[in-house]
Amino acid sequence: MSLNGKKLGFIGGGAMAEALLTGITGAGLLPAQQIMASDISEQRRAYLKEKFAIGVTTDNSTVINHADIVILAVKPFVMSEVLAETGSRFSSGQIVISIAAGISTTYIEKYLAGQVPVVRAMPNTPALLSAGATAVCCGRWALDRHQQLALSLFSAVGRAVPVPEKLMDAVTGLSGSGPAYMYIIAEALADAGVRMGLPRDVALILASQTMLGSARMIQETGRSPAVLKDMVTTPGGTTIEGLFALEESGIRAAMYRAVERASRRSAELSGEAK
Repeated sequence: MSLNGKKLGFIGGGAMAEALLTGITGAGLLPAQQIMASDISEQRRAYLKEKFAIGVTTDNSTVINHADIVILAVKPFVMSEVLAETGSRFSSGQIVISIAAGISTTYIEKYLAGQVPVVRAMPNTPALLSAGATAVCCGRWALDRHQQLALSLFSAVGRAVPVPEKLMDAVTGLSGSGPAYMYIIAEALADAGVRMGLPRDVALILASQTMLGSARMIQETGRSPAVLKDMVTTPGGTTIEGLFALEESGIRAAMYRAVERASRRSAELSGEAK
C-alpha cells in the first residue's frame, strides 16, 4: 500500500511519536501538511508544530477525522480510556497502528466498530536516532498491504521486521528491553577499563564504539556472531582468556534469563490489559 496521498495522524505526541515524525518527514515519506498529532500538553503541541510544521490539536477525534492512518502513541495504561472515547469513530477504510507495549490487537479491536485493520508495533528507543528495531504484527482484519505500510513507516527510523503476534512478548523481551541490556554491558566494560587504569571518558568512548562497530559488523558483513567472534580469537591469545572469563561467569545464561523474564513480564502486562 503506497503512502502517496495518505494522511497520517498521531494520538499522543511523546518521544516515540517524535522519533517517527523525524524519520517519516526526513525520509520524505509524507509532507508535513498531511500529518496531524494530538496531545494533552500545550507545550508539547507547540513544540511539535514548530519542529515539524504539522497540524496539532487537543482533540483525538479531530485526528481520526483527518487521517487515513492513525498511530496510537499513548501509554498502555491510558489506552482503554482513549479507545473508549474514540473507538466508534474509526472506519474500515482507515488503518490503526498501535505502539503501546503489551496491548494486543484483539484488545484494540473490541473497541472499534466494524472491520478496522489494526497493526501492532514494538519499536525501541534507538528509533530516536533512526537506529531502532521494530517488529510488527497484524490483527484480525489487517492484510498484507497494511503490514507493508507499517513496515515502510518504521523502516524510516531503523529496521523493521514482521512477526506473528504470539511472538510479540519475545520481541519485547529482546529488542524492546534490549537497549537497557546493552547500556549495562557498556557501563560494565567502561568500569572494567577504569579498573585497569583508563580515564573514564576514554573507557566509555572505547566501550561504546566497540559495541557500535561490532553491531555494524554483524549487519553489514552478514556473518554470524560466532564466525566474527572466531576471527578475533587467536589461539592462546588475549581474547580467548577474556571469553573464558565470560563463559565462566555465565554470560550466556544471564542473557537467556534477562530475555525470558522480560518476555514473561510482557505477557503478564498483556493479561492485565485485557
